[in-house]
Amino acid sequence: MSFNIQAGTSTERYHQYVTHSWRQILPHSKRTINLDAIAAMVTPYDMVALQEADSGSLRSGFINQSRYLATQAGMPFWCHQSNRKVGSVAFAGNGFLSRFEPDEVEEFRLPGAIPGRGSLVVHFGKGDEALVVAVVHLALGKRARKQQLSFLCGLLEHSRNLIVMGDLNSPVSSREMQDFCARLELDAPTRNLATYPSWQPQRAIDHILHSRSISVNKAQVLDVSYSDHCPVELELSLPASMHLRPAIRPIVSIEARTLDRTLDSHD
Repeated sequence: MSFNIQAGTSTERYHQYVTHSWRQILPHSKRTINLDAIAAMVTPYDMVALQEADSGSLRSGFINQSRYLATQAGMPFWCHQSNRKVGSVAFAGNGFLSRFEPDEVEEFRLPGAIPGRGSLVVHFGKGDEALVVAVVHLALGKRARKQQLSFLCGLLEHSRNLIVMGDLNSPVSSREMQDFCARLELDAPTRNLATYPSWQPQRAIDHILHSRSISVNKAQVLDVSYSDHCPVELELSLPASMHLRPAIRPIVSIEARTLDRTLDSHD
């Protein structure tokens, strides 16, 4: 599953971006209710990508929302990348929850005139049979998205079994997305699944893309109102030669918290 959770804040109409804007900087009781509902929803899944998850600021009650959701959903593995900090008020970023233990987690800042976008790259296994999962949240502007997708192509082009998921802020029919999928040989089963806005989905901008070595059994959007986006899900069949290692104890990736040198080298 991939889900832009808007820091646990629901939005039901466009005008609420203004009238409920205080919820983006202050804690409120409905946020916890929403997070608990999201945790119950993601419990059946094996892997969950989160965007706009708060890593522990004033608005979240200083709670890392990726960790909270992993704990409540019984997910043994979680990691978080904090990309945009507004003082101590809001820390927005990407999160990843999994029932399988990865071998390595990397995090990267994505290029763009306005900082604050990033990607988590999670490796399960090594070599040609490794599964690589990239969690991304792309920019709103077309020019920045094009730069970011080009960066991701260079980063991921040698991955044979690849899943890219997140809020891409673009339909698959756009030129930059078509070029990205063609270069990495990715299929887009979510291309026609509208996810935004959650109260009346009209735009297909949240996606799960996959290599052709991976087959898809089902793709759908879940009709829920926990955010301003709806979550998108895929049911996948991995190659028979690929073996993922179940995570049998609560763990958080050390690598994802100690890659400042890697971040700097990819600015």
